[in-house]
Amino acid sequence: MARYFIEVSYKGTAYAGFQVQQNANTIQAEIEKALFIYFRKVFSLTGSSRTDAGVHAQQNFFHFDSETVFTESENVKATYHINAILPLDIAVKNLKQVAETAHCRFDATARSYRYSVHQHKNPFLLVDSYYYPYPLNIQALNEAATLLFDFTDFESFAKKNTQVFTYNCTIFKSEWTLENTTLVYNVTGNRFLRGMVRGLVGTMLLVGKGRHSVQDFKNILESKDSSKVDFSAPAKGLVLVEVNY
Repeated sequence: MARYFIEVSYKGTAYAGFQVQQNANTIQAEIEKALFIYFRKVFSLTGSSRTDAGVHAQQNFFHFDSETVFTESENVKATYHINAILPLDIAVKNLKQVAETAHCRFDATARSYRYSVHQHKNPFLLVDSYYYPYPLNIQALNEAATLLFDFTDFESFAKKNTQVFTYNCTIFKSEWTLENTTLVYNVTGNRFLRGMVRGLVGTMLLVGKGRHSVQDFKNILESKDSSKVDFSAPAKGLVLVEVNY
């Protein structure tokens, strides 16, 4: 049995998330459908990082097993034809054979996310950025962002009813930068909890706005109480940038 990784990118606007759901269209459902149309076989996909409804990805992965071993040229051909079948807002970037024991979710060592915020009305940023028309203190935002390096337990920033064995995450990068007129939060960690990045963004924006102090943000981290977190940052501003192995 041969195992294959599929590297994908997508705009999540029109989808109910990454993973297959009943009565809702998802990224996985569209890719499984395209694979069936091309290969005339049903493949069961395993996903690397589950993105919520409306969240985008520059890079994400699935893996599947096949009794057929494809050559490199067959992989290139399959990628071309699968892309022709897929909707325009989903793209397969690569299809490659990996070790039989490789796992696209559990073998990932880091995941990087980017969240974009614009403070001045701009119709060209409607789909990819959060319009937040308030003065923000970037220094305070970065002071809050830096605090994440001091913590491993992020229970406060997991949405309620999140079913996980541990709330522990290791953060490797956490910073706010100004790119032209867009304020961007970049965060990299070994793993993230459900709703965690949007919760971090929404709560840090309250720090930047002056509604919370940096100490308040630290207290929220320590509290392990998700009711203190602002999860309202919309999905459209969030992009899964990279998954590292």
